[in-house]
Amino acid sequence: SIILLAVPFSAVGAIWLLWWLGYNMSIGVWVGLIALLGVDAETGVFMLLYLDLAYEDARKNGRLNNQRDLEACILHGAVKRIRPKFMTVATMFVGLAPIMWSAGAGADVMKRIAAPMIGGIFTSFVLELIVYPAIYEVWKWNFELKKQLSA
Repeated sequence: SIILLAVPFSAVGAIWLLWWLGYNMSIGVWVGLIALLGVDAETGVFMLLYLDLAYEDARKNGRLNNQRDLEACILHGAVKRIRPKFMTVATMFVGLAPIMWSAGAGADVMKRIAAPMIGGIFTSFVLELIVYPAIYEVWKWNFELKKQLSA
């Protein structure tokens, strides 16, 4: 369910950049949005996987005794994803930025494919490194860990 948050949040960045560039919705824009949402969902799954692995490791080793322990565990899992996520964002930007400056045949269509991907990948970066861990902590604390500690 947390992964479904990635779709509208990355779409906000994509639509914002489209608005800023003055692009209308077209087939090229939809292709770029679909590609963006696929990449975003995949990287979101990996972020949650790393958070789950850190949580299970802390639980297995008995290091989840309060909310501060949960925060430390989530921070440990999220930190492992900073470099791979930054590399994904940088690679996409470096690969797609030259398209935005192109002027040759087909450049109009290619710009409309690249623009939503560039705009959305930056909001996706913020979402996965700041919002996902916060939502994960609220979820785990309120629906799992608090009940286990009180029992």
